[in-house]
Parts: sequence; structure tokens; C-alpha cells
Amino acid sequence: MAHIVLASASPRRRELLDQIGVQYTCEPQDIDESILPNEQAKNYVVRLAKEKAISGAKNTQLPVLGSDTCVVLNGTILSKPSSEAHAFEMLQTLSGTTHEVMTGVALCTQQGDEQQVAACCVTTKVTFIALTDQQIKDYIATGEPIDKAGSYGIQGKAAVFVDGIIGSYSNVVGLPLKETAQFLQQHRVPIWCE
Repeated sequence: MAHIVLASASPRRRELLDQIGVQYTCEPQDIDESILPNEQAKNYVVRLAKEKAISGAKNTQLPVLGSDTCVVLNGTILSKPSSEAHAFEMLQTLSGTTHEVMTGVALCTQQGDEQQVAACCVTTKVTFIALTDQQIKDYIATGEPIDKAGSYGIQGKAAVFVDGIIGSYSNVVGLPLKETAQFLQQHRVPIWCE
């Protein structure tokens, strides 16, 4: 039996919840993910996580988990690529640099007639090796970067680009597990279920 609703279609987030034994049902929410004028990355991911959680809570009494991840380089948000050329450009920009991966997490719960929303942003620093144009082309040819923030998946083939990380690995994948588990446990949602 589900204990929460996951307001996301991300297979990576589902895998992470499976990893810590959370019983959930998946109900992706269709929200506008446009960046607001002058919006900082931290505010952006937290806003989207909250909007997903609140939207998902309209049709359930279960707690609803929303999340959003972005890659940030020098204050610029790198979202999902719009094309292979865009992915190439992003990966060239990330080559040989240290960037940030920010994930907003929000848990919306019902308290009688009122909704309560707990939210946070978790940041991890990721350093890439210097990439050749051929490496980038070969990686794009795998198809992996197309649906991923910053055009790469650390849990996939792009693991070979990572020189090091400082902070939460699961955050880079798409859901910081320590903070997520804390939110869930605060609302008596069990983890480590079989």
C-alpha cells in the first residue's frame, strides 16, 4: 500500500525511493517550469518542487513529494537540453569546471482542511574532467543526455566525466535521500519497507 504520492515521472527518483524502501504511487504533475525573471537557482528548484507537491495534493490525502533538479554554473541554470547541439554546448561549458547541482524537495501534507508544505534545497558540487569534443559527441550519441538537467546523468555513462563530488551523490541523481527521509519520518512515513 502506498504511503506517499511521488509527483514526478523521473525513473531516477523512483529508483532512489525504492532504494530506501518507500511505498509510493507515481502521479507526475504538469506544471510550467519556466524560470522567472531574475530568479535564483535555489529559489527556482524549491518553487517547482513546492508547485509539484501542492498540485499533486489536490486529489489525495496522502503526503505528496515534489522535487526538481538543476545544474548551475557560475549562477546560470542549465536545464534539460532542447537539442543535441544544445547538449553539446552545455557539456563543453561544463568541461574542466566545478558546477553545482541543486535539488529542491517539498513534502505537502494535509492537516484537516489546511495544507502544510516542508521544503528545502540541497546543493552538491561536481567537478568534471576536461572533455574532448569527440568524447562529448560520443556521449551524446548514446542518447543519455537528452532528458537530463545539464545534459548528463552521473548514475549513467557520464560517470566517467566526474573527477569528484562534494556533497550528496543521490542529490546529483535527482533526490537527496538524507533530507527526503527526514521529511518523511517527520510525517510518520515509514522507510525501509519490504
